[in-house]
Order: sequence, then C-alpha cells, then structure tokens
Amino acid sequence: MSMNQPSYDASEIQVLEGLEAVRKRPGMYIGSTSVKGLHHLVWEVVDNSIDEALAGYCNSIQVIVHKDNSITVTDNGRGIPVSEHAKMKKSALEVVMTVLHAGGKFGGGGYKVSGGLHGVGVSVVNALSSKVIVHVKRDGHVYEQEYHRGVPQYDVRVIGDTDETGTQTTFYPDEQIFTETTVYDYDTLQTRIRELAFLNKGIAISLTDERTGASDTFHYEGGISEYVQFLNQQREALHEQPIYVEGSRDMIQVEVALQYNDSYTENIYSFANNINTHEGGTHESGFKSALTRIINDYARKNGLIKDSNANLTGDDVREGLTAIISVKIPEPQFEGQTKTKLGNSEVRGIVESLFAEKLQEFLEENPSVSRRVVDKSLQAARAREAARKARELTRRKSALEISSLPGKLADCSSKDASISELYIVEGDSAGGSAKQGRDRHFQAILPIRGKILNVEKARLDRILSSDEIRSMVTAMGTGIGDDFDISKARYHKVIIMTDADVDGAHIRTLLLTFFYRYMRKILDAGYVYIAQPPLFKVERNKVIRYANSEAERDEIIREFGENAKYNVQRYKGLGEMNAAQLWETTMDPESRTMLQVTINDAMLADTLFNTLMGDNVEPRRDFIQEHAKYVKNLDF
Repeated sequence: MSMNQPSYDASEIQVLEGLEAVRKRPGMYIGSTSVKGLHHLVWEVVDNSIDEALAGYCNSIQVIVHKDNSITVTDNGRGIPVSEHAKMKKSALEVVMTVLHAGGKFGGGGYKVSGGLHGVGVSVVNALSSKVIVHVKRDGHVYEQEYHRGVPQYDVRVIGDTDETGTQTTFYPDEQIFTETTVYDYDTLQTRIRELAFLNKGIAISLTDERTGASDTFHYEGGISEYVQFLNQQREALHEQPIYVEGSRDMIQVEVALQYNDSYTENIYSFANNINTHEGGTHESGFKSALTRIINDYARKNGLIKDSNANLTGDDVREGLTAIISVKIPEPQFEGQTKTKLGNSEVRGIVESLFAEKLQEFLEENPSVSRRVVDKSLQAARAREAARKARELTRRKSALEISSLPGKLADCSSKDASISELYIVEGDSAGGSAKQGRDRHFQAILPIRGKILNVEKARLDRILSSDEIRSMVTAMGTGIGDDFDISKARYHKVIIMTDADVDGAHIRTLLLTFFYRYMRKILDAGYVYIAQPPLFKVERNKVIRYANSEAERDEIIREFGENAKYNVQRYKGLGEMNAAQLWETTMDPESRTMLQVTINDAMLADTLFNTLMGDNVEPRRDFIQEHAKYVKNLDF
C-alpha cells in the first residue's frame, strides 16, 4: 500500500454511512416516499429559512417550483457558514449538507428555538435528491457547492461577489426514491406556506409555479390574529377583532388568538414550533382550562348564571369558537401515536396563566361582547341538556335488547366488527336490491329516505330529533357527542352508497358533514368509504362489462369492435340495477371499487364543509364558479 494515499478516516465513514442509511430507509426520516414524503423535502429546506427568521435574521423566503419539478428555496438570512468546521476539517456548509443532524439546531448554540417537522436537517433532502446545488451569500462573496445523491462534486468555491446575505437551495427529488411521483402539488405547497406565514408574523413567503404561472405571496403582520379571521371568513363573527394574547416566560413564547362566531362547532388548532399538534397537548389543555374558568367566573360575577351549582362546561364555552394556540419552545417533547402531541409539562401552567390574565381583561373591557359569548354558552348548555335526553333514546340499553336497533336496518349475522360492513343506501328500491344482493354474513344495509338534516346549521339536540340520524347512530353503536366511543363501533366499514347524480352527491355530502362534525374519529380511523357504482353497462352477445366513466365505456366498445352489435345502458340510479348486478359491481369485495375517505388537513376540511354547507351563499357561489371547470359528469 502506497504511503501517500489519502487517509480513509472516521469522518468519511460517518458521512457515507449516515446518508446511505437515509437512502435505504427514507420512510424513517421523511415519513414515506409517497406524495407526503415528496413535499416533506420542501418543508425541511423552508424550515431552515424559518429558523433564521425566528432568530431575527430573515424576513423574506421564496419558493419556486420549476418546470421539471425541481424546487428552489431562497432566503435573505445570514447564509449557512462556509468556514472550516474545526472537528470535521471541511467547510461547515458541506458538513450541514452531508452529515445527519449537523447544523445550528443541535447543542443550543445556533438557534434558541427551532421549527422543523422532525429536525432531521437538510442533509436528508440532499440524500434523497439526485442533485442539489447550494449558493450561499455572506462575507462579501457568493459560495457554491453541488451534490449528486448526497455526494459533493467539488469543494465549496467562490463564484462571485455580493453585499447581500442569504442561502439558496435547489434540489431535484430522486426518482429512484420517489417512485410513486415526483410531481409537486401547488395546493399542498400553498396551504402549508400560507400557514407558516400566519404562524410567523412579519415574514413574507412567496410561492411561484413555473409550470402554470401561478404565484402567491403571503405576508401577515397580524400573524395568528389574521389566521383566525381567515378561518372565520365564511362565518358571522360575534366580535370583529379577535382576542389576541402574546407573552413569554422561561424562554417559552406563547401566542393565542380567538374569535367567536355564530356556528355550533368548535375549531381549535394548536402548534408547537410551527408543527401542527393534531393530538393537542399541554399548551391546548392550559388554554382550555383557562377559558372555561374565566368565562364561568365572569358569568357568576355579573349575575348571568343564576343557579349557584350550575357551571358552564368546556364544551359550552367552546361552541362557535375558532382559536389558534402557538408556542415556541427551546426543547419540545412530542408524544402520541403520530408524535403530534406536545408533552412539556411546564407549558400548561405558562399558557394558562398568561391567557387567563388577558382574557379576564378583555371580558371586563368589552361587556357587550362578553354578554354575547356568555349567552351563546348558556344556549349551548341548554341544548346540551336536551341532547343528553335525546341521546338516551339512541342508546342500546343492553346487548340483549336487539329490538332497540332501528327497524329498517337489515343487520349482518357476524358480531365481529372488524369484518362487518354497513351500507348506508339512498332510497327504498336500492335498499331492497342491496338487501337481496348482499352477503348476509358480514354486510348490513340501512336505507335512508331523501336528504338528511344539514348538521352544519343545527345544534346536537335538533340533530338527534331526526329519525334518519338517530337510526345511523343506533346502528353504529358508538354513541354520539360526549358518549362517543369508537371501540363500540359495530362496523369497521361504513359505506355510503348513493346514486351517481346531483341529488346523490348532495346526500353523500350531508352524510360526510355529519360524520365529520359528530363522529370525526370514524373518519380518522379510516372506517368511512364511498361506493363506486358503475355509470354504464355495455352488453354484447350476453357478455356484460361495466364502466365507471365515458372513457372506460368507449374503451370497452373499442374492444368489442366498432361494428359489433352492442347495447349501452346508462345507470341513472342504484334502483335500476337488480340484486345480482349490484352485488357484482358495487358490493362484492372481490370486484368492487371503493374510495376511502381520509382527512389530511382538518382546517381545509372545516373550511370546505362550512363553504358548501353553511349559511353564507356568496362563498359557496364563488367556490362553484371557481371549480365548475373541473366537473366531469353533471345531470340536469
């Protein structure tokens, strides 16, 4: 062995092994290699720029989607350091880009608070990209380094002079890793970038799509106050300006914004270091307990609650509330199934005391708003009591009392919920075909007549007076509202089966609105499906084929041969199919197609349901006009 060969030292091994592990098991670092993981790459790079902003050095971030689906993120922060890293003996930029968990986020030196979804760092983006080019502006120069699948192509070099500072990263997602797709979705990028701009007031974040020419710039001096107004824009607010609280204690920064509206639903969204804590946590608990305590104290003090033993519950005081809680913490601890629950115990007391003090001041200084809020809470309390009585009618008193199941439910014989399916079917004729065609062992049928109540415009007590809804709740076995218990679900597949026309779509939306507002956990668990009955039957010489679209129908006709004699039937409704056809096309697990309903973004779902099902006509008209061009099948 020649003595003057370069040494194969430990630092080289660390670099190669670290990034190789990311390429072997990308899911461990970015969740998945599907569309979600693809977008995660953008968040990792943007989070670095947000950290510069949180530290007070950056106020402008630009994200560009290029025509080839590569991404460029540019900020005007300090620029990643380029001088030699003492321990690694190479440019700090190369260390940040090629060593896992290297960067200012670790060790507490570079940043007091760091955002970032998991803090895995930009090196993971480098490992999962076929090519990355970084430009750093600092110390009067422009520096550059390029990497292919994580490997530097040359040492960091100077390519120009500048009096600006900042970092620009361009990356090309690796098609060897992202085999499902490497195409970015503008709406997904837009939603999260808008959210980051709301959560970090004063920062301007722009998004440009060179594929379509679309672009947006988000910049909110009001931060989460403006976020609450944005979420409430299609509802009638009880007070024009949101209540806003800001403060810090023990290096923990707290922001709370809330605004009451005339709806019957509560929408509380909490964040820790810009991460949406879907499962709540200590910051949310502190907020809720302060809200309940302070509103009860105010109502008693002002003689608005007459009964000395009566108290407004948390549910009562949160009816019609939209709130955002955002905390920034040096060392966040995330718990829960999906690591989206904040566990830092000290945060609860800090949020509770800061928020309670400010809320009390607001209520004292705004008596007319305070009275409206308390009145709404008292109405909610009365409705809660009425709903409790109505709920008792939907309960099965014991497992022996099978007669308490709704009369029109054709139940399945299996008692194993994990294989049992409940078909909610529109209309009696379709219900009849479904009852005859089903597999009685595991498929239950519940026909519903016409359009159920629009729950977006009603309180729970009125909702439970609807026979159709009571039948669904009883059949499900989970209870509703406070009594809801997903472990008691009698079916792990709830399949909405409606006609493929405008009325069918409306009934489907009404049912989804009900599940979203009052049985949200069955959606989160993935129990809700939409049946996909075919639109066409094409028959030739007793050979029958089904098509779900006009394109499929035309393809079948081509396969049969253009000159062949064939018969095409367009199904207007489920009732036009006999039991055997319904089983074969829509209910047989071997051959059916179903859409599973999932909620990736609760805020987006809430806004959409409110737009489509709420009282305000204008937002609904705007939505329809904007999306009309995407409609494929429309029946008149």
